[in-house]
Amino acid sequence: MSSSPAIACPSCRQPMEVHRFTTHTGQALEIDICHACQGLWLDQSENLQLPPAAVVELFRLLHEHRGDQRQPLQARMDCPRCSRTLAQGFDVVRSGRYMTYRCAARHGRFSTFASFMVEKGFVRHMTPVEVQDLAKRVGAVYCTSCGAPVDIRKDHACPYCRAAFSLLDPDAVRKALDGYARGTQEPAPAPTDIADALITLERDRNRAERERQQKGPFSLRQTEHELTGDLLAAGVEMVWKVLFR
Repeated sequence: MSSSPAIACPSCRQPMEVHRFTTHTGQALEIDICHACQGLWLDQSENLQLPPAAVVELFRLLHEHRGDQRQPLQARMDCPRCSRTLAQGFDVVRSGRYMTYRCAARHGRFSTFASFMVEKGFVRHMTPVEVQDLAKRVGAVYCTSCGAPVDIRKDHACPYCRAAFSLLDPDAVRKALDGYARGTQEPAPAPTDIADALITLERDRNRAERERQQKGPFSLRQTEHELTGDLLAAGVEMVWKVLFR
């Protein structure tokens, strides 16, 4: 059975990658992914049909693309099925609240990677000590709820959506996957220094971008305090090291 034609990303309008999975009942399931916008298009109830194997594969894809440059979401996003403007809102789960972009005609919804992780219960709120330590090392972080850059040295929650700073939690992911990826083997403990992970990730991104623009007029050199840390990408890196390596 061939994959469906690629749909346009609701934000950047570029073709999304189509990835095929298998549901709990053995039926084929396709998820559309845009790595540039860090988002998924989920048709009606697709997120409820994802088995642990599909979640592991999503983590593999996110880890594979963890160094990609991200781009901001457009203020207006349209349904790729009917072109209606997606309605922005919030849903709340035990691990926090997350932003949603739904089609009023029930064709589906657009979800950022971060929102998907919150929805699945894979995140936890950062402790005050973690926030303070991070503020000493980086200047800003992207909010895991709405994606806005936030000066972590001044704000202790996102000033735009008021969400607390959250981080992917390997223990929560492990429990949710119920040992799928590693069987009954317990993963070895690993240090999870989020500040070091963020700095390493952003330096790698800047290095890759400089290599692409070696002859360009702009310099992308940044000090640690000028970096805007991607908590999601750094969290994916830590989860991958703890659970899947």
